[in-house]
Amino acid sequence: MTWFFSPIGLLALALCTTARADGMVPDTSVVIVHEAEGETAISVTNTDDKLALLHVTLQDIPEDPEPLLFVTPPLSRVEPSKSQLVRFILQSPQPLQTQRLKRVTFEGMPQGRAPTQAGHARVGVTVRQNLPVILHPKGLAPNRTPWEGLRWSLNHQQLQVHNPSAYVVRLAQELQLQPGSGRAMLPRTYVLPGETLNMAATAAGAQSVRLQPATIYGFTVAPYDAPLVQGNHEQP
Repeated sequence: MTWFFSPIGLLALALCTTARADGMVPDTSVVIVHEAEGETAISVTNTDDKLALLHVTLQDIPEDPEPLLFVTPPLSRVEPSKSQLVRFILQSPQPLQTQRLKRVTFEGMPQGRAPTQAGHARVGVTVRQNLPVILHPKGLAPNRTPWEGLRWSLNHQQLQVHNPSAYVVRLAQELQLQPGSGRAMLPRTYVLPGETLNMAATAAGAQSVRLQPATIYGFTVAPYDAPLVQGNHEQP
């Protein structure tokens, strides 16, 4: 995680406060729950030098509010430099047909801080880690390049992307339309299975879309040029 401070803000902070950054650090950048296994577990480490409470919270994305998981333990005490195993257990009433996307936050709440000296203020910065959670259906083969299955079309300065696959596709929001200097911006950094997104574009004569995809773990890979069809794709 990167923190940005203005020089004036840094000077003021140094003169009048003692600043700390306390955090719980998971051992992965994404949580993947395989339906075939029913659950998964990750390790979360308390990087602070004091005891802290680890608070784990599952979050639904706006497009998929169905509760499909529970987490245990949702609250635990973690000694300094020690780790806590957190389990994610699938509770879907029906078999999964596609990958599903959720999010989870890990927040450390420091305990037992020493009292500050008179005339000094202490700033405790709680670092909250927010990770994606992907639920993977039983029998669905792994796909390292799901962005190659996206279908792109352009119709009257409206760019459309359709995901006919069963995979969640992660990518950067900024798009380049080629040839030329056309641009478009996705509304978010993922396209869900079966989803169609529309966005404004300046792309006269464009024949392809250059996108910046990311792996399932969120790491960027080489840009990918996808063919662009003039006119909307027919949806099944």
